[in-house]
Amino acid sequence: MLEKVEAIAGRIGNQRHLRSLRDGILLSMPLIIIGSIFLILGNLPINGYTDWLADIGLAPIFSKIVNGSFGLMALVAVFGMAHSLAEHYEVDGVAAGVIALSSFVIVTPDLISKAGSGISYSYLGSGGLFVAIVVGLLSAEIFRFFVQKNFTVKMPEGVPVAVEKSFAALLPGLMVILFWGLVYLFLGLAGIDNIHTLLTNTLGKPLSVLGGSLWGTLVIIALNSIFWFVGIHGANTINPVIQPIWLQNTDANRLAFQAGKELPHIVTNEFMFNFVWIGGGGATIGLVICLWLFSKSKNNKAMGKLTVAPGLFNINEPALFGLPIVLNFKLLVPFILAPMAAALITYFSMASGLVAKPIGIVVPWTMPPIISGYLATGGKISGAIIQVITLAVTIAIYYPFVKLSDKSQLKEEAHEESAELSKTV
Repeated sequence: MLEKVEAIAGRIGNQRHLRSLRDGILLSMPLIIIGSIFLILGNLPINGYTDWLADIGLAPIFSKIVNGSFGLMALVAVFGMAHSLAEHYEVDGVAAGVIALSSFVIVTPDLISKAGSGISYSYLGSGGLFVAIVVGLLSAEIFRFFVQKNFTVKMPEGVPVAVEKSFAALLPGLMVILFWGLVYLFLGLAGIDNIHTLLTNTLGKPLSVLGGSLWGTLVIIALNSIFWFVGIHGANTINPVIQPIWLQNTDANRLAFQAGKELPHIVTNEFMFNFVWIGGGGATIGLVICLWLFSKSKNNKAMGKLTVAPGLFNINEPALFGLPIVLNFKLLVPFILAPMAAALITYFSMASGLVAKPIGIVVPWTMPPIISGYLATGGKISGAIIQVITLAVTIAIYYPFVKLSDKSQLKEEAHEESAELSKTV
């Protein structure tokens, strides 16, 4: 049964469209993190700091940098998705990405004023992520179809490779752009506001219920732990589908924070990676600390020393495969319960107002706990305190299971030692 589950989940994780979606999101991640740095710099929790920035003229510059990095999430993602999918089909990924980017701009409505026309940042950032997914993947499919059917302009021998590639992409690119131009036309004729509104209502609403609610979060946590337990990369399997929702919620909080409004979301990208999966999938920070501090068997104590350092940076593969946690039924219960407990405690603490919500700063997932909580909540000490509490809870959940495992391991080691002694005698 485990082999069948592993095979099915492995195919899902390696499915070309899901992999391309993940690659597109990852391509935009450096800009998101850079934008988050300047969001922090523009809003340090120091009395009079924001007024001082405004007085010296840096506040609008920081805001421009945030919008020009974090705010271009969808624009970068549409290129990355189309590029990745086209590369999978072994056709020109750069050309497919550029054409998909052009198509995204074509279907996005213009803002028209007396000064001219342009595109709102609200469509270029997280608000345009669903359209970026559909346009990026579908554009790459149309592009590769015409390339593979040899519907291209053939150039004579001796022409530079760059020129040959440009002309080879001409007719397939024309078909892609014509397709999206017709989509824009027909949506207008049908009286539909724009494709962004259409897709957000049809795709976004159902997924946001799963990705933004507490019960949906608990389901995702359980699935992530179960996938890891059978040796499948849980994040690679689940995140391509649900992470766009978390990033949208992150960006919605960022925009609300910049506007001085109430933060609308608790479940965001940072909530999951910095508050729930503390120490990695399964909230294994509690496990590695238990191994390090409370184990007596040689094997478990050695594993504790080896895994605690990477665990502090949320890297838990050494524990997953070295202890192991994978297919270790003795640790399955805490592996599911610990992240669920962290999610419940943090969620209700934020919902009640005791702990500040994440303000839209994307903190790298490798940032150690306590620091990450402080940064994600915009320099609020409550973000660090709640991580200390959840850290203690995960230790308490893992402790009895580690002690049982350690007791069994001690018996095994004692048996092995006596067997070795009898051989020498």
